[in-house]
Amino acid sequence: MLVYNQEELARFVEEAKPYACYGKVADYIPALAKANPNELSIAVYTPDGEVVSAGDVTVKVTLQSISKILALALVLMDHGEDEVFRKVGMEPTDYPFHSIAKLEEKPAKPLNPMINAGALVVTSMIEGGSVPERLNRLLAFVRRLAGNEHISYSDEVARSEFATAFLNRSLCYFLKQHGIIDEGVEELIDLYTKQCAIEMTCVDLARIGLVFALDGRDPHSGKPLMPLDVARICKTFMVTCGMYNASGEFAIKVGIPAKSGVSGGILAAVPGRCGIGIFGPALDDKGNSLAGVKLLERLSKTYSLSIFGGGNDVENVYGPVSP
Repeated sequence: MLVYNQEELARFVEEAKPYACYGKVADYIPALAKANPNELSIAVYTPDGEVVSAGDVTVKVTLQSISKILALALVLMDHGEDEVFRKVGMEPTDYPFHSIAKLEEKPAKPLNPMINAGALVVTSMIEGGSVPERLNRLLAFVRRLAGNEHISYSDEVARSEFATAFLNRSLCYFLKQHGIIDEGVEELIDLYTKQCAIEMTCVDLARIGLVFALDGRDPHSGKPLMPLDVARICKTFMVTCGMYNASGEFAIKVGIPAKSGVSGGILAAVPGRCGIGIFGPALDDKGNSLAGVKLLERLSKTYSLSIFGGGNDVENVYGPVSP
């Protein structure tokens, strides 16, 4: 079993932090604009139950787009592959995550579940008779994955997102016009913004990443929390679409199945080896944590974590930082 060194991890965090100055927090959601852009933290959770961390891992992170992979897992368990992928595609895209352009092509279904249009379709498939009932089903699933019964959502962030979700409403109306969703737009936006506002620590993120890394099994009991095929599909989307339209570059430089969110969170799963949770709210122009990606790149090269292979390179992979 590979042992991760806490002192080394702390050094990697300090080396990656300077890159935050090139990014900016997601101020288009007013509540997220309050984040400290200089924060950076990481937790690594291994199958033997060890957690190695650096930075302030007690800070809670709203999932934002990371929730897309968790909602997808739940909906696949509820409805099966055929029904889910009848409404949403499986292909990556070089368009931004909030783009409406590709929906204008026939058939008018989203390219994949990791862009906003696809995620809205997936969320519309969460079963239940009301928004609270559906949200509670998702929360119960997330709590099982994280092994934490206290996980909830930030009402402040959910309200802030709901009040400013004009583009997501546009996507919903377009999807409704073409019969891909059939519920009320405001109801769906209410559920979706609360889903995105689910919050947890880096340790919780890492624990969920480890469940995916172990093909859907609980790392402590060994019991399946999701079918192997669901975990496989989710990890595949994490590789092909998980880092927005920077997923190809991320696969080459880091090579770890991962899903990011505009809060600055990143959930990563190294098959059979560990789960990783990162928080660094300063984002690049694609919507990914700038320092967080640099930190993952360093970690991947040092510990040879890429699923595509590669040697152990402990030299600094960043290059010089210019003010």
